[in-house]
Formats: sequence, structure tokens, C-alpha cells
Amino acid sequence: MYKNILITTDGSELGRKGVVEGLALANTLGAQATILTVSEPIKPAAYEAARHGGVSDPTANYDRMLREDMESRLKKFEEEQAKYDIEIKLAQDIDDHPAEAIVRWAENHDHDLIIMASHGRRGIRRMMLGSQTAEVVQTTKIPVLVLR
Repeated sequence: MYKNILITTDGSELGRKGVVEGLALANTLGAQATILTVSEPIKPAAYEAARHGGVSDPTANYDRMLREDMESRLKKFEEEQAKYDIEIKLAQDIDDHPAEAIVRWAENHDHDLIIMASHGRRGIRRMMLGSQTAEVVQTTKIPVLVLR
């Protein structure tokens, strides 16, 4: 069935639950799994503030901080990884539009399933807060499993 699963997480507790469930599914199917986090790029105002504060290369510093944050978040999954006999890759992308990055990543790396966690907001709350999950579901041709 599915052989190359993309599991997304934003680092939240709900995102962690999505990763745990996604890894369990990948293990059951004997699929390889990639855990993807998408971070926003450094904002121009933050870049300028860092430069004025004496940081010589704000972009490199920001990228290092993102990498360390990702490594810290993904260390939490090491115990989960040890439970499974499947290939698990860790990935990070930087994009202003996480949903677009997720779809692009899935398509470029031949994933055949995307797993995402969602708060399940509806109505005006969803419109006001936006929904990366809803956008991924609407824009990809790859099957999406939404966990709540």
C-alpha cells in the first residue's frame, strides 16, 4: 500500500501525537517515514535588529538556531524510533507558507501518503486562524491522513 510516508509536525503536543501515530502506521505497513518540520524564514525586522545588535551574520545565526531547535524537537522521537524496524528520516524546510512546503516536499520526494495532525477547528475560528492541514488537503493529489 503506502511505502514512503511523510509525517509533518509543528513541534506542538498534538504534532508529537501525530508523529507517534504516523510512525506506528509506517511500521505496520513496513514503509519508510520522513518526519518534516517547516519553519518560517527570518523576518526583515528581526534581521535588521540583529545586525544593529552586533550579530555579523543574522541569517546564518537564525539557520543555526532553527537547526538546533529541530534537533531538540526530534530528539524526543528517538525513543519512538527505537520501537520500530523501519527507515526514518528527519527533514526541515524553511518557507513562509508551510502548507506549500509540505506539498512540494511530498511531491519532490515521491511520498505516497502525508500524515498531519489537526486541531479540527471549524467555522470562523478556522477562517481567522487559518489551517495548514486544510490547505494541504485542498492542494495536493497525494492522500492525506489527518489525525485529531
